[in-house]
Amino acid sequence: MRKKQESSEYKVKGKRLECPICNHKRFYTKKTLMNTPGMTFFGLEWANKEANNYICENCGYVYWFLER
Repeated sequence: MRKKQESSEYKVKGKRLECPICNHKRFYTKKTLMNTPGMTFFGLEWANKEANNYICENCGYVYWFLER
């Protein structure tokens, strides 16, 4: 059984995240692979970029950020 992740407050580029839907300030995080058809065709999904996701604890709204 997977342990439930704790939510936290986060900053991106020095700005505190706030949900644009419900104004909540606590989020869960996860990383998501940004698959592209070409990389998938060649079996190179592992080489795709990852996005950081911040999921609102209250309403489930998801922010997506690509690392630059």
